[in-house]
Amino acid sequence: MSYIFDTSAFSQLFRNYYRGRFPTLWGQFDSLVQAGSITATREVAREIEDGPVATLRDWAKGQKPLFPSPAAEEGAFVSKIFAVRHFQQVIEQKKLLKGGKNADPFVIARAAVLEATVVTIEGKPKNGAKIPNICEHFKIDCVSLEGFMEREDWSF
Repeated sequence: MSYIFDTSAFSQLFRNYYRGRFPTLWGQFDSLVQAGSITATREVAREIEDGPVATLRDWAKGQKPLFPSPAAEEGAFVSKIFAVRHFQQVIEQKKLLKGGKNADPFVIARAAVLEATVVTIEGKPKNGAKIPNICEHFKIDCVSLEGFMEREDWSF
């Protein structure tokens, strides 16, 4: 199974699960990264660079292959997302509020193209335009960080 991690999932992982306290989790996580089962996008790397989690920023600097530039198919899928007026307005507003960086549509597009599962900590508000809402609209699998751990049958 392949997973596309949103910035929020990486942030929660690095904030709450210290490498020194959860070595088994990190061993399994690192194995999935090395196997290519976990990936993200260049836009996630850009959000991480500006983010508050220093350990995540430092780790991401050494993980360039994990954050590829969007392929043409992914760009085309981002256009499908923006074609839905409700999603366009909210994503564009969020982008403006965060200074132009918004990985969400690229995370979703990568998952669609790779037939992968999105991992995010975002909720799914009724009539919302969060990652889980958009994934549901396009029938893309989406789970929380805990859901990801459950799918991998991790227990600590």
